[in-house]
Amino acid sequence: MKDLLDKAGTLMEALPWIKEAWGRKVVIKYGGAAMKDPVLREQIAADIVLMKLVGVNPIVVHGGGSEITGLMERLGMPVRFLNGQRVTTEEAMDIVRMVLVGKVNKELVGAINMHGRLAIGVSGEDGNLVVATPRSPEFGRVGDVVSIDTTILENLIDSGFIPVVASVANGDDGASLNVNADLVAGEVASALGADKVIFLTDVNGLYRDVDDPASLLSVLTPEQIETMMAADEIAGGMLPKVTACLGAIRSGVRRAHILNGTVEHALLLEVYTDEGVGTMITGDFIRGRVGGK
Repeated sequence: MKDLLDKAGTLMEALPWIKEAWGRKVVIKYGGAAMKDPVLREQIAADIVLMKLVGVNPIVVHGGGSEITGLMERLGMPVRFLNGQRVTTEEAMDIVRMVLVGKVNKELVGAINMHGRLAIGVSGEDGNLVVATPRSPEFGRVGDVVSIDTTILENLIDSGFIPVVASVANGDDGASLNVNADLVAGEVASALGADKVIFLTDVNGLYRDVDDPASLLSVLTPEQIETMMAADEIAGGMLPKVTACLGAIRSGVRRAHILNGTVEHALLLEVYTDEGVGTMITGDFIRGRVGGK
């Protein structure tokens, strides 16, 4: 009986968050170890489906860096990074499109659609969803977002689907561009007027001291994030995530979250429980985590 009562208590705890999130758009950046592990992929897909079924409108944006690197290495192609960003030659751009649009996108759509006719995969090139400009010649076919046209996303959402977006963009020079998926997720959230943007990664969130697991920062303001960035306390793969969080918050997105995608049901714990998990960035004043979702 106790187990049943615990389950009932969990459902009742989720009720106010379900009511609050009903009908709202939530952009989820899918990546990290959760992308490489098929068991985790299926679990996260199921969590996204549950969010959809209880009234949230999830929009998934993904990259696929490790898969791209793996295929390039198998083909004997050079793999090079500059300031944490993949240098993308014309030949490498073909691999990027093949992996992101033809493999990763289809796998995630398939995992979601195991639960019904729910997901449709698109790339940033479809319907000029993402238009970007080449960053600089030294990066090759790497782009920075110029504009987001949400028409295709709004049409899919209105039709009851979960859009799954591969982070390949139309270049304003007429050719495809490789765009950081974290930044695409932030820009999509801003353009849609999303309630939340959630970044799934391989760590639990942001730490005051990366060597101290107890120093996880549960709630931060944009000003605190900017202070940490100025002090070089945020670097590497976390930097584009935090940059995307700040851009989204400054554009009116209410909450930005950085979660460990390897934690079981991290999405549901963050959205539908009082305590939440990971790091939440918000421009609102919050006295503690509870009630500040």
